[in-house]
Amino acid sequence: MADGASPIATSLKDKVSEAEWKARVDLAALYRLVAVHGWDDMIFTHISARIPGPEHHFLINPYGLFFGEMTASCLVKVDLDGNVIDKTPYFINPAGFTIHSAVHAAREDAHFVMHLHTDQGVAVSANKEGLLPLSQHSLIVLPQLAYHDYEGIALNLDERERLVADLGEKKLMMLRNHGTLSVGATAAECWLGMFFLERACAQQVMALSAGRQNVLEAPEAAQAEVRSQTGMGMGMIAGLAWPGSLRKLDRESPGYAD
Repeated sequence: MADGASPIATSLKDKVSEAEWKARVDLAALYRLVAVHGWDDMIFTHISARIPGPEHHFLINPYGLFFGEMTASCLVKVDLDGNVIDKTPYFINPAGFTIHSAVHAAREDAHFVMHLHTDQGVAVSANKEGLLPLSQHSLIVLPQLAYHDYEGIALNLDERERLVADLGEKKLMMLRNHGTLSVGATAAECWLGMFFLERACAQQVMALSAGRQNVLEAPEAAQAEVRSQTGMGMGMIAGLAWPGSLRKLDRESPGYAD
């Protein structure tokens, strides 16, 4: 299959509601953006989206496809328990939906949920101090960052209650010894939150290569200033950055909207 080609031939564009199709296109774009940035983990980790409407249906990736292959039409529709709703040749990873179903059920604003296993994200998640105030990116992230301790591969449904309690009302989470998590009311907000978190993690790993004693933390006054400057969240700037992100996909990974 050629790079960017659709893994299935049948388009669902005219077979689902306009709202569902938009959610599908946005979610497929998120998968492709993760792949373009080299943040994917073969067929592992997941991004999910809530389909607008009263049914509490969600979209998630078919298990077995790489993120760079994802299209709007191949995404799998499930209910809150992970049961597949519509006929599809694909199946999903139950462990993947454990985390996502918990967040979707607990947070009305969590229309999109992204979980990654990047090298830098896992590295910082395994650091006792967590994310440090070393860069402007980290200062923007820290007020919205929560932590959840590692409990093993996410197969235990009991973990969901503890995870959402740890997340609270925050938009970003460090899953200890595991990876990163971002939630957003829109695909744009979810993406920009993860972009800043992953950049902050990469910058920290690079800075600490000189040794913990040689890094300079941002002054407390500057940290407080950034908190006040970013109190409104990333919604507005996410909307500004999202169209350019889609243009990047059109150039580098076309076909996601099929």
